[in-house]
Amino acid sequence: MKRVLVTGGAGFIGSHLCERLLSEGFKVTCMDNLVTGSIKNIAHLQCKDAFEFVKHDVSQYIDIDGPVDAVLHFASPASPIDYLQLPIQTLKVGSLGTHNTLGVAKAKKAKYLLASTSEVYGDPLVNPQPETYWGNVNPVGPRGVYDEAKRFSEAMVMAYHNVHKIDTKIVRIFNTYGPRMRKNDGRVVPSFIDSALNNKPLPVFGDGTQTRSFCYVSDLVEGVIRLMNSSLNEPVNIGNPNEITVLEFANIVKTLTHSKSKIEFKPLPVDDPKVRRPDITTARTKLGWEPKVGLEEGLAKTVEYFKNE
Repeated sequence: MKRVLVTGGAGFIGSHLCERLLSEGFKVTCMDNLVTGSIKNIAHLQCKDAFEFVKHDVSQYIDIDGPVDAVLHFASPASPIDYLQLPIQTLKVGSLGTHNTLGVAKAKKAKYLLASTSEVYGDPLVNPQPETYWGNVNPVGPRGVYDEAKRFSEAMVMAYHNVHKIDTKIVRIFNTYGPRMRKNDGRVVPSFIDSALNNKPLPVFGDGTQTRSFCYVSDLVEGVIRLMNSSLNEPVNIGNPNEITVLEFANIVKTLTHSKSKIEFKPLPVDDPKVRRPDITTARTKLGWEPKVGLEEGLAKTVEYFKNE
């Protein structure tokens, strides 16, 4: 049975990834310092013999006994609220954390996968965004701590691939949603659903014409697994290419939740991307991957989760 180390494994995406890896017969070591992750996300996995949880900050040296076949580095604050409150920790997990996890992969002769982000493209001047686009990022703006941490992570991963010949992968994750998101993490999906369920105003920034594309978490995890099992070493976009405006999205959430909420327009945050849509040609042609879960189907599952919460 192969063993996988998943950092940030108690987070939203990380916990779904741990679940999927266990279902495929892997031993999973989940490492998380629980700054933004939660034991509740992995509570149902802790009874499994093939699963272990290690509370540790990956920005500190990682000492792990026994063989490791793959390292999947998903640790990082990922929502604007989190990385604006934790700017230094965000920079450290993207730099020191990436360095430490690559060190594990090098020592164990393991495969390595970095969870990067569409934020490496910044406020893009190209739409949709292909992997060849270098981005439009403000390094000293409020979002720079996250954007540049991930850009640095990618550079370090490629350096380890080129110098130490580690089999590395980079997934650029676009807006992903689903159960286990924190309702107060500031991202548009939990923010709108929580507000709608409580008949509170839905906060739309700017005039709502900025666009987003939303990928359901099971589709994202499928893309990550396919990338991990592939021979690709260059970055790969994984996301849903169906683009809608934030205002359209707010109205879909209102309809699905039968909410009486009104739309409340707020000033657009600094450096907020005006468009966000992945070009998934590489994923389609090289991985045979594309999203399967439609927006309304995925949102219905997510709404049900928030209702139960």
